[in-house]
Amino acid sequence: MRKKIGVIGGGQLAWMMAQVAPSENINILVQTPSPSDSAVNLATKVIFAPINDFMATAKLAKHSDIITFENEFVNLDELQKLADEGVCFYPRLSSLSPLLDKYEQRCFLRNNNFPVPHFREYDSIADFDFFSFPLVLKARRHGYDGQGTIILHSQGELTEILPKFEDIPLLIEEFIPFERELAIVAARSVKGEIKIYPVVETYQHHQVCRWVIAPALLSADKIREIESMAEKLLIALDYVGVLAIELFLTKNGEILVNETAPRTHNSGHYTIDACNTSQFALQLQAITGKPLGNIDLKTSGAVMINLLGYESANSDYLEKRQNIEKLGTFVHWYGKSESRIGRKLGHVTVLLTENSPEKTYQTGKLIIEKIESMWYGDKLTVI
Repeated sequence: MRKKIGVIGGGQLAWMMAQVAPSENINILVQTPSPSDSAVNLATKVIFAPINDFMATAKLAKHSDIITFENEFVNLDELQKLADEGVCFYPRLSSLSPLLDKYEQRCFLRNNNFPVPHFREYDSIADFDFFSFPLVLKARRHGYDGQGTIILHSQGELTEILPKFEDIPLLIEEFIPFERELAIVAARSVKGEIKIYPVVETYQHHQVCRWVIAPALLSADKIREIESMAEKLLIALDYVGVLAIELFLTKNGEILVNETAPRTHNSGHYTIDACNTSQFALQLQAITGKPLGNIDLKTSGAVMINLLGYESANSDYLEKRQNIEKLGTFVHWYGKSESRIGRKLGHVTVLLTENSPEKTYQTGKLIIEKIESMWYGDKLTVI
C-alpha cells in the first residue's frame, strides 16, 4: 500500500519531490494557497490554503501518514497541537524549533560549537555600535532568496533602511569577506542512518543562487571538516529528513556556517541528474524509514545553473530552453507562467566527465558562462 506524504508548500521543491514519489511507492498531497503552484498538477490531493493555516494542515493530516515541509513559513506552536494529537511530522517540530528564527538558529549553532559570524539581536540603534560597516541586516523570519537580507555599507544606508523594517524582528551580523561560498546537503533517516552529498561551491548574486559546481574544489581536510559539521548538526537536532547547510570559506581558510535550511535545497538540485539517488528521493526514503539510497555522483561532477527571471513577462521561453537542451543538458522547467526579475523559473544541470578535480572545475565554469550567456543575453546585469 502506498504511503501518503503531506507536504506543506506546493512550489518547485514539492514538485520535484512529487516527481520521484511514484518510484518510492508514495503519493504526495500538498497544502498551498495557489492553484498555479508547480506541485498542484502532480499531487494526488491539494488543500488550497495559506502555508501557515493550521486548520488546513489539520485537514491535510487526515489524509496523510506523515507531513513534511517545503519551506519554513509555518507556525510551530499551532502545529504542535496536531503533533500532540498524534500527527507525525518529519522533520520533527522539535528539530525545526531552533532553526526557523535566524537569531535563534545562530544561538543554537554557537551553543553547539559551530563556527559562525559575529551576530547580535537588534533591540535598539545602540546594537550597531558592536559592528563596523559593511554589515548584514536580516529579518529573523520568512526570508528566502535574498528577501529580508540586506548588506549595508554606511550609516546613511542604515538610517534609510531601518524604517522599512519597523516592527520586524531583526538580526545583525558581521559581513564576511569570503573567498567562496559553499554548501552541503545531508540526510538522516528515522532509523538514524546518515548520508552526505559532496560539498559544492555556490555563487549568489543579490543573495539569490545563480549556480552550483559539484564537487567543490577543496582539500580533503576541508571536505572532512564540513562533512563532520553536517553529521554533527543532524545528530544535535535529532533530525529526520534532508538538511542543507550554507557556508563561507574565508580568505584565511576558515569555514563558517552561514545558514541552514531544514528541507531540500537549491544547492542540491544537481543530484536529480548527477547522483544515483536525488535529494528528493532521499527525503522520502528518510522520513518513511526506508534504507537510504546510493548517493554517489554518476560522473566526475556536475554544474547546476538556475534559470532566473530577468524581466517582467508571461512566457515559457521555449526556444531558449530548447537551444540549451541541444547542448546535452538536463533542463528542468517549473511551469511558472509569470517571470519577474530574480524569480526561479527552472534550472539546468550538466554532467561533467573529466579526469581530474581541477579539470572538472574549470570545465564547469566554462559551461556556466556559456549557458548564462544563452539564457540572459545582455540582461545578466539586471538580476
